[in-house]
Amino acid sequence: QVKLVESGGGLVEEGGSLRLSCTASENTFGSLFMGWFRQAPGKSRREFVAAIAAEGDRRYYTESVKGRFTISRDSANDTIFLRMRRLKPEDTGVYYCAADTFDYGAAWLEPHADAWGQGTQVTVSS
Repeated sequence: QVKLVESGGGLVEEGGSLRLSCTASENTFGSLFMGWFRQAPGKSRREFVAAIAAEGDRRYYTESVKGRFTISRDSANDTIFLRMRRLKPEDTGVYYCAADTFDYGAAWLEPHADAWGQGTQVTVSS
């Protein structure tokens, strides 16, 4: 099973920026549909944030982050990124990288995946 390792979380003021990274352990990276989910404080459920197709030609975002977050992938280094700009306090949470062999397209709304990262904390102060 592919192993995912995240980095890049931290504490930032409202309006600031962060970039999250997620590196996959296997050379099957090029066939994986990948994305990010987050779990807000006090919430038991992870919510979808963004996803990118295996070929990198399709990207999907939840409505609240459109225009502020950008997902991308570097196939040479088996890594995906989440560039987050104009951060808001409601973006606070633990961000999880996810990977699946199934191409969900725009329908990856439920927190189901073949593999998950360990999570990285993002805190946005007001």
